[in-house]
Amino acid sequence: MAVPAVDIRDLTHRYGAHEALHAVTLTVAPGHLYGLLGPNGGGKTTLFRILSTLLRPTGGVARVFGLDTVAEPDRVRRRLGVVFQQPALDDELTVTENLRFHGALYGLSGTRLRERIETLLTLFGLADRRRDRIKTLSGGLQRRVDLIRSLLHQPDLLLLDEPTTGLDPVARRAFWQLLHRIRRQEGTTMLLATHLLDEADPCDAVGIIDRGRLVAQGAPEALKAALGGETLWIETSDPADLRDRLHAQFGLEARIIGSALQLASPDAPALLSRIYEAFGDRIDRAMIRKPTLEDVFMTHTGHRLDPAPADAMLEG
Repeated sequence: MAVPAVDIRDLTHRYGAHEALHAVTLTVAPGHLYGLLGPNGGGKTTLFRILSTLLRPTGGVARVFGLDTVAEPDRVRRRLGVVFQQPALDDELTVTENLRFHGALYGLSGTRLRERIETLLTLFGLADRRRDRIKTLSGGLQRRVDLIRSLLHQPDLLLLDEPTTGLDPVARRAFWQLLHRIRRQEGTTMLLATHLLDEADPCDAVGIIDRGRLVAQGAPEALKAALGGETLWIETSDPADLRDRLHAQFGLEARIIGSALQLASPDAPALLSRIYEAFGDRIDRAMIRKPTLEDVFMTHTGHRLDPAPADAMLEG
């Protein structure tokens, strides 16, 4: 059996009285793209800091290809590439100067480094921008250079912490096309932290993290299928009252999410018709749809995915 690329067991971390992570357990298979989906302040960045050996956990264990992040930090770092929320580049240096500098940090030099830089610049469509200063590049091109930086030493695991922050939709698509190409060509395992549903949906597996707790994980399609073929959403002025009435009259179990009720049913249209007949005057709006990853998030957390919750603490 292959050693997991990432193996986290009961990982906990506290900043004073604030618990940023609570007993998180997850495994990432080699070669997979695993998406950690949650709001800012939910614990994603803290988990990434622990994996990248920048932070010692309060409790639990984190391993990268079998290497303990606390006991063997140097060996872990050699297996990692990291793309931070903001590019880790020097604005005053050229593209090539930045890459040579970062390559040297990983012990790369001479022909090996020059060939690796040339290969990645060509692959990412930046060969003609090699002499440009970073500050003259668009945000999307800076992100490409930053991705090249993280890949210079051919890491086995790439940590992507909200990598498309600040990019427009076109630049985001281009960035992800490059990531998928790298996965195909080099077999790199990728662990993504994101609050964007469209980035998490194509992942091999997704972990839903909220307020420091991993509340669900699995293949996106399996997580959605677990909610049923269709979900019924009912908005009402008094969700608790309508929930209790539905349970009393029809034996239905509904979840309250914000100002709405969520119900799963094999025949949602027929169920909605019955509910309207009985409680139509209490319904503001109703909708039937196939489950989405957002539905999965709301089902397991009880609230919508807000990328920047008001109560986010530290950098979670």
